[in-house]
Amino acid sequence: MSSRVLAAGLSPLVRRGAGQAARQYHARFPRASGGLLASDAAVRATQRRIWAHGSSFHNAVTVRNVSFSRLLPKIVVKFARVPAMFGGLMLGGAAWVQYQAVQAGNYASDQFNKATGAVSGFTTSLFGAVSDVADQTKRGFDSTVDNLKETERPEWMEKIMNLHKSIGTGDKLGEGKGNGGGPDPKKDPKKPKEARAGAAAAAVAGAAAYGHEEEEGKTMEDAKDDQMMVLTRKMIEIRNILQKVGQSSTLNLPSIVVIGSQSSGKSSVLEAIVGHEFLPKGTNMVTRRPIELTLVNTPDSRSEYGEFPDLGLGKLHDFSSIQRTLTDLNLAVSNAECVSDDPIHLTIYSPNVPDLSLIDLPGYIQVVGQNQPFALKQKITELCDKYIQPPNVILAISAADVDLANSTALRASRRVDPRGERTIGVVTKMDLVDPVRGSQVLSDKQYPLRLGYVGVISRAPSVVGLFKKSGTNLSEHITKNENSFFSQHPLEFGDHSGVNVGTTRLKKKLMTVLEQTMSSSLQSTTDAIQQELEEATYEFKVQYNDRPLSAESYLAESLDGFKHSFKQFTESFGRPEMAELLKNELDQRMLDLLAQRYWNRPIEDLSPARPEPDSLADLPKADPNSLYWHRQLDASISSLTKLGVGRLATTVVANSIQSHVDRLISNSTFVNHPFARQAITEAANTILNERFYSTSDQVENCIKPYKFDIDIESREWTTGRDHASGVLKKELGDCENALKHLETSVGGRRKLREVMNFIDKCRKGDVLVESDGRSGAGGFSAALLTRGREAIFLRDRADIIKIRLLAVKSKQCANMENKYYCPEVFLDAVASKLTSTAVLFLNVELLSEFYYNFPRELDVRLGRHLSEVEIERFAKEDSKIAKHLEVIRRKELLELALDKIQSMRQLEGGREPGAKRDNQPAKRGRWGLF
Repeated sequence: MSSRVLAAGLSPLVRRGAGQAARQYHARFPRASGGLLASDAAVRATQRRIWAHGSSFHNAVTVRNVSFSRLLPKIVVKFARVPAMFGGLMLGGAAWVQYQAVQAGNYASDQFNKATGAVSGFTTSLFGAVSDVADQTKRGFDSTVDNLKETERPEWMEKIMNLHKSIGTGDKLGEGKGNGGGPDPKKDPKKPKEARAGAAAAAVAGAAAYGHEEEEGKTMEDAKDDQMMVLTRKMIEIRNILQKVGQSSTLNLPSIVVIGSQSSGKSSVLEAIVGHEFLPKGTNMVTRRPIELTLVNTPDSRSEYGEFPDLGLGKLHDFSSIQRTLTDLNLAVSNAECVSDDPIHLTIYSPNVPDLSLIDLPGYIQVVGQNQPFALKQKITELCDKYIQPPNVILAISAADVDLANSTALRASRRVDPRGERTIGVVTKMDLVDPVRGSQVLSDKQYPLRLGYVGVISRAPSVVGLFKKSGTNLSEHITKNENSFFSQHPLEFGDHSGVNVGTTRLKKKLMTVLEQTMSSSLQSTTDAIQQELEEATYEFKVQYNDRPLSAESYLAESLDGFKHSFKQFTESFGRPEMAELLKNELDQRMLDLLAQRYWNRPIEDLSPARPEPDSLADLPKADPNSLYWHRQLDASISSLTKLGVGRLATTVVANSIQSHVDRLISNSTFVNHPFARQAITEAANTILNERFYSTSDQVENCIKPYKFDIDIESREWTTGRDHASGVLKKELGDCENALKHLETSVGGRRKLREVMNFIDKCRKGDVLVESDGRSGAGGFSAALLTRGREAIFLRDRADIIKIRLLAVKSKQCANMENKYYCPEVFLDAVASKLTSTAVLFLNVELLSEFYYNFPRELDVRLGRHLSEVEIERFAKEDSKIAKHLEVIRRKELLELALDKIQSMRQLEGGREPGAKRDNQPAKRGRWGLF
């Protein structure tokens, strides 16, 4: 501070002649009083140490100060001309020169910074050197000031004189007059140094106090803005919480609703506030859904990004991606519908945005397009009227080149806000009208608004500068452009013009208005929250007995219950159950082989039956070495062992396991959850499919010896004989039941017997039928003849089974040596042997692996790998659980909103920290909400 005062104060002296000032200096202070011309060794040593030149020390100080004050502006000017010179070269060169110019500009900027640092260092060292002789120079300067006339004093000296008068140092520098003044050097020659030092210190202290006062005022304003931002952010958080609660309009805090015609510059204003182009653009109507935009200031982070909470896309740092997403979401609305009231929620985090809650709506239109619905204009009006209702703040956008009387936004706002108490008028495109006309529009009295008008130029110029840096915030360009325009017309748009202009001022106004509007509606919202909370608490107590529940706990309980049921299934399903399943399947295959090779075949037509040389009825009396019956049995055994027992057994057991899992799902809470049902089914299928081929191969390899030779023990033969008798009895019962069903279907046993008698005569040759009988014969329809053939087939099958039952129970089949006389017994014993062998490997390769992996696969699919959204979706699939969770969620959100309000009260100092909520009013603070 002292060096600047010294340099500024001495420069006028040189302009009036350094020599004259020196002579006055000497006349004022002779050598005897210790003036600057004293030739003592100390002064000469100091002179040689600081200035190596041979000029007088007095003149050297004056000239050096003046030279430095002239040198610094020249250095600045010279370095400032460097970018312009390179800019001229770039404009006159080819395209590649642009890159070189950018590099040159960066280099020039670096050099300028280095030069500035060097000059600053030089100044610091100079001030340190001059401080040693400041006291002597001060006395010489006092003498010079006394000889100057009042009219010859420069402006800077008058300011210092007035400053000294205010602190009592006299009219002239160096005098000790006035109350509190220092000692006079003439009266007290022993203390001239102390007197002059006191005056200089007083001057420096006064200047420092003045600067500190300005800084303190600025700090207080910044602190006030910061406090307002904190309160606004907290209220926006409360608003977002209340939006999740929903249902009641009284639970909504206000937002700023942006309305305007399509050509009014509405999108440009929002992008100027955000600092990026992110809104959808297009020739046709692009904005078709409301965009609920929440701006969050992040002072501790330099990154800027947006999030779509409803879409789960994560952080989008590229604002062009945000623009494309908004365009896709808007264009998803069909052209036939054109507009939708389903809002798009977007949150933008940036250190360059204020904390605001904005809602962008489709722009008003005057004429409906050819491809647009006829009711589009009315639908847009209804949509905007829905959002501009109280307590929302209306941001009415109008263009400066359009008369306010024709402003669609102002007309819409006056319908719901006739007194203009919650409407902010924003006039865009101020640079398109005459400044006088623009100032008149902003101060319009015909359409007064309590919150006033703000004029902006929200569209940035196409070319901002020659050395434009990439990634620069759009708001900076717009602010520079606005300042450039409005500063050229200080009478119309200056600080004393009484109008508000600029995007920066618009941001502050929006923050202030939103905070005040939210504050005014917060008390009524608090009362509504308390009422809703009481209702939710009562419902939770009465209907659910205060039983806590969450989506995670519900899923965990459901999964534990299902695992418990599955454990019971594993204890009841093992090797015996698998053996029974496989044996039943092989019994059916055995019956098919017996029917194919031993029993009767279906009747195809009404032609006479051909006689069979080897009838099954003759088998008990056949030759033991009959080649025919030997081949029949060997072929049947080969067909049974080679039918693919490995794949058959694995398929049967896997299907049984899957059916049991489906049964467990049906008996569990997962029956009401399609997502969980599908996950459990897929988990079972995945494990079974992974083990299917390896298990079937193992089973097939283990039964390979039985494909060539099978040895049956007497115990196995006895068991097979008993089991074969049971299988035949069951088959006999099935045949008799099927025959009864046919009697019912044709209208009675008598009618069926008539048809059967006619078919028997045809097969014996007693009745000749020329055709095949498919079109009817003997007075019977084709359908009735078909039923008759089926009945004869079942009757004959039943007769054969009865004969075979008697044969199996006979003494002939008691001996294993007579296996060719008893094919049913031998095939049953072979099937039992195949079953017991296959079950051993099925138990190890398939069942044990499934029992081990299935619970773990459930944990993967329905446990730790599920996101919160998926868990929430799972729980809400059950209507009862969804209602229970909704009551709890509503209760928690309401409690959270009240806690947020309580924290705001504590922030304002209206309550003691940690105090509980009560009905006592809080003390109103500087930014009081209550």
